[in-house]
Amino acid sequence: MLAGCPLRPPVPAPPAAAPPPAPAPPAPAPHEGTPYDIVADASLLTVLVYRGGALGSAGHNHVIASHQLSGSIYVPADLMRSSFEVHIPVATLTVDETALRAAQTSPDFPPDVSEGAKAGTRRNMLGPSLLDAEHNPEIVLQAVQLERSAAVAAGAAAADTVLVRLQSTVRGNVRTLAVPLHYRRAEGALMVTGEFPLRQSELGLTPFSAMLGALQVQDEMRVSLRILACSAPRTPSCKAMAESPR
Repeated sequence: MLAGCPLRPPVPAPPAAAPPPAPAPPAPAPHEGTPYDIVADASLLTVLVYRGGALGSAGHNHVIASHQLSGSIYVPADLMRSSFEVHIPVATLTVDETALRAAQTSPDFPPDVSEGAKAGTRRNMLGPSLLDAEHNPEIVLQAVQLERSAAVAAGAAAADTVLVRLQSTVRGNVRTLAVPLHYRRAEGALMVTGEFPLRQSELGLTPFSAMLGALQVQDEMRVSLRILACSAPRTPSCKAMAESPR
């Protein structure tokens, strides 16, 4: 009976619907107006990273820094149409410079970090599991849009503050972020500063973790930025801003 009643062939399942394509990232703003070139030796990026995990007390908080920022800021008549492109060479990032660590007033950053701990942190940071400096030699920041938030627009004292939507390219990951930045202008010179929290996951990175997560780096970091840019090499205003208190 079984031989005379063959089973009907199975009906093939319909093909799964293809997922919708990811939206393309917004294009960087076009460059308009007067270019101001970044002065590397008067500019500084610092990133505070914090230990975490059940064995976090065995690790350290660290100060990551770059003194090698390059690029330009373009300033047209309408300041809100300004744009920029900033390059940060990954291989020049430092870990726990003595002066920068001493500048941290928090007890979370005591001075006693061994050279071995600094070297190990830098090796992990530049290695293939995080920034992969060998294949991704720089971080790029580009302006997408400048705007005044309702909170900023409400206060005359905050008239020199803008909300910047920027595109970050870190290890090939393109992300769009919104950060508040302050600016100060003088003839031929522009100072941009900012301090804000930022998560590694917002940059497309996975925070370092070891020993099944018992020793790890927290996702949230604290970023401080100071950029001096000048329209001509070392004008009087440029020199004055370079020497102003940080």
